[in-house]
Amino acid sequence: MFLLHLSDVDEASWAKAFSTALAPYPVVRQTDDYDPKAVRYIFVWKPKPNAFDGLDNLKAVFSLGAGVDALLKHPKLPQVPVVRFVDDDLSQRMSDYVVAHVTMHHRQFSRFQADQKARRWAQVYPPAAQETTVGIMGMGVLGQDAAARLRPLGFSLRSWSRTPKSVEGVENFIGADQLDAFLSGTDILVNLLPLTPETTGILNYETFGKLRRGGLAGGPVIVNAARGGHQKEADIVRALGDGTLGAASLDVFEIEPLPADSPLWDIENCYITPHIAAISSEASGVRYFSAILKAHEQGEPLINVVDRTRGY
Repeated sequence: MFLLHLSDVDEASWAKAFSTALAPYPVVRQTDDYDPKAVRYIFVWKPKPNAFDGLDNLKAVFSLGAGVDALLKHPKLPQVPVVRFVDDDLSQRMSDYVVAHVTMHHRQFSRFQADQKARRWAQVYPPAAQETTVGIMGMGVLGQDAAARLRPLGFSLRSWSRTPKSVEGVENFIGADQLDAFLSGTDILVNLLPLTPETTGILNYETFGKLRRGGLAGGPVIVNAARGGHQKEADIVRALGDGTLGAASLDVFEIEPLPADSPLWDIENCYITPHIAAISSEASGVRYFSAILKAHEQGEPLINVVDRTRGY
């Protein structure tokens, strides 16, 4: 039996699609009458405290989100494999966001927006793409896809990751010992890291102060499309105010929705989007997890299983 436990999404629609894709394999929702001991797989998004109660014969947990940091903190998460969502459509959407904001900042959007409001004609020429270095933190599926889409635009690319990654056209920096060197040559810092104890709060004032000076007019820029837990918003406010940062694009926040009294709302060179950089498509998700379930039932190993010791 396949159980859906989804919050804040249309669970009925997902259940209907899974029932069609998996028929005759039984699919149930959390509100249905079912025997918990018959459940072999559970598909979750923002699971409630009782999500895993009675699931004594569970084989795997399927996560709707690409990030699993919140799921791994669930106090009752069973000791079974957790499979994360890896999908070309999700990667494309995230890369769309990254490319849009990187190019916006590279072309000095904040400067020209301010000039427009002031009715000021000032011909300042942005640097060529190859003169601007984009540093990507996190070189998993999403980071590698973003790099592949930025490379043809001519940007100088570098990355920082926990383990060595060989990506064409990207200079790779590895581990804590090489973080400062990575930051010192970066003009636009893109965060696509998984959220772990080691990466929590990594977007802070000290980090911002280590980014390259003299590259972009106005100062270096950050783009965070990963997790709100990566950033210290008080430090972002401070850095944008004193010029340590020239601009910021934020899709995620420490508290969501972003509180109405957050000072971030009023900062003109801070670009806020409401956690919409990438979304898991129902059609892609059903296709992906249905194939995994069917293959596993036939004795094949699960794919894209989370390493709990690493947190991703």
